[in-house]
Amino acid sequence: MDYDALAARVAALTGGEDDMIALMATIACEVHHSDARFDWTGFYRVTAPGVLKIGPYQGGHGCLVIPFSRGVCGACARTGKVQLVPDVEAFEGHIACASSTCSELVLPVFDANRDLIAVFDIDSDQPDAFTMRDAEALQTILNASFARASA
Repeated sequence: MDYDALAARVAALTGGEDDMIALMATIACEVHHSDARFDWTGFYRVTAPGVLKIGPYQGGHGCLVIPFSRGVCGACARTGKVQLVPDVEAFEGHIACASSTCSELVLPVFDANRDLIAVFDIDSDQPDAFTMRDAEALQTILNASFARASA
C-alpha cells in the first residue's frame, strides 16, 4: 500500500474544500479503491451526544445508527482512540452490519479544535487484515484533511 501516493491524491482532490460531507465522500472513495483488503469504507458522523449516524461510504449497506456504547465504532468514538480488531468475533459487543466482515479498523476524526466529529470505519472480509502502519498512515491523512478544512 502506497500511503504517500494516497495522501497526495487526497490532498490534491480536497485542497481548499471545507464541506465535511464532501471531504468524507472523497476520502471514503479514494481509500476504498486503494486496497483490495478494504471491503467497506466509510464514515459514521457524530450527530448527537453519544450517537453516530452513517455518512458517506463505499461498499454494501452499513448500520444507520450506532450508539457510542456499542461496537467497534462506538468504542472508537467513546475513547477517541484507534480500534484495530484482527477478529471481529472476538470483540465483545461487535455489531455485525455485514456478516462477511472478519476484521476492522476504526479511526477517530477530529476537527481543528480536537472535537470528535466522526469515526472512519474500514472493514475487511479477510482476517487480521490491518496493521498499525495502516492505522498511522490513515490517521495522518484524516488529521491533515479535517484539521485543514475546519480551521
